[in-house]
Amino acid sequence: MNPPSEKRAILLAASASSFLTPFMSSSVNIALPRIGADLGMDAVSLGWVATAFLLAAAVFLVPFGRLADLRGRRAIFGAGALVYAGASGICGLAPSAAWLIAGRFVQGMGGAMIFGTGMALLTGAYPPGERGLALGINSAAVYLGLSLGPFVGGFMTQHLGWRSLFLAMVILSLAMSSLAALVRADEPAAHGETFDAAGAWLYGAALVALMLGLGRLPAASGAAVAAAGAAGIALFVRRCARVHHPVLNVRLFLDNAVFAFSNLAALIHYSATFAVTFLLSLYLQKVKGLGPQAAGLVLVAQPAMMTVFSPLSGRLSDRLEPRYVASTGMGITALSLAALSRLDADTGLPVILAELALLGFGFALFSSPNTNAVMSAVEKRALGVASGTLGTMRLVGQLLSMGLATVVLSLGIGHVPLAQARVPDFLTAQRAALLACAVLCTAGVFASLARGDIRRTS
Repeated sequence: MNPPSEKRAILLAASASSFLTPFMSSSVNIALPRIGADLGMDAVSLGWVATAFLLAAAVFLVPFGRLADLRGRRAIFGAGALVYAGASGICGLAPSAAWLIAGRFVQGMGGAMIFGTGMALLTGAYPPGERGLALGINSAAVYLGLSLGPFVGGFMTQHLGWRSLFLAMVILSLAMSSLAALVRADEPAAHGETFDAAGAWLYGAALVALMLGLGRLPAASGAAVAAAGAAGIALFVRRCARVHHPVLNVRLFLDNAVFAFSNLAALIHYSATFAVTFLLSLYLQKVKGLGPQAAGLVLVAQPAMMTVFSPLSGRLSDRLEPRYVASTGMGITALSLAALSRLDADTGLPVILAELALLGFGFALFSSPNTNAVMSAVEKRALGVASGTLGTMRLVGQLLSMGLATVVLSLGIGHVPLAQARVPDFLTAQRAALLACAVLCTAGVFASLARGDIRRTS
């Protein structure tokens, strides 16, 4: 049992790590034009500023989750915070585009070390009766980062320069490392087991191929690379079923319905929702004629609702079966996506704000209880892998969501600059993409309900 002071330190450290990624993602997006002007980067290389981090985080999450179970979660978390701090310093002082992209990749690796262990540390420190509230606070930190990123990032970029964003992360990362040092060293949860390095390499290569291929759809070369990545993942799953101590225990999926369907629900939910902000940012600026700052003010309605209601939904999942709370949230999300698909040039801002607020409320009801279900469905020795697996579902879902939106927009308006695209064509493409997301989210409700009750399995 962790004493209260250690619980607070773990909660602060884990919540700070959960704040980092969404804050940096939204802040860096605001800063990209300034970065491009300073370093002479074109649109493709600017895309890699975001993609390099996402790729590294996705590749390393599960392996570092496994290493955390083998070597101790506090040690991996603390080391990850130091790696993140160093990489942020490289980004902040980068003399060229290559240095910045390399720094972002290393930052993603450090982030994976933090994400893959922070949730496991938090789950291990809090007993089931207190866990939902702690996870809700942790989820609220994610949405707080989403909410503050555009405003704080824009202010810092305009008045202090884009490099200040990364240099500020050095300070926050060092603070996380200091908090981790206050926690007693934990015993390895999977003591005596070995690390499957070959499986980790296969997993990383397959995931990189899958993500790169999806990013190039609908081109034939993208389909071929994505197919190769999918085949590699199939080989990885087959290997995990045969080796004694795999990177990912596939038996968690085969023998644990709560774990399997909760992760599937997370994958579906992020696949259905992540591209909404991207699509509506284009809609608000192209169709409604808002500026970037005004569009950001409208879009904050969603993460603001997520920030407010995530702790409450987490506490609710301590009292009710998480699958009922999460499934209700996913159903509300599906309804809000269907409503958003009806946006046109004449839709008023109050309607848009209300529908975004409903989306944020549904997301909040889903996220914390679903996380509670995933982390409560496994033994303590597998918390690191469970945390890493859930994070990977989130990252892959985000990529699938962007892939869906990109393919639909490509088919609907073609490869023309957005300024030259016809508004009716854009609205038709956006409507198709959001309807597809609503249908996908509706299917996710059934996956969420199928998971079973954690109180019967734990």
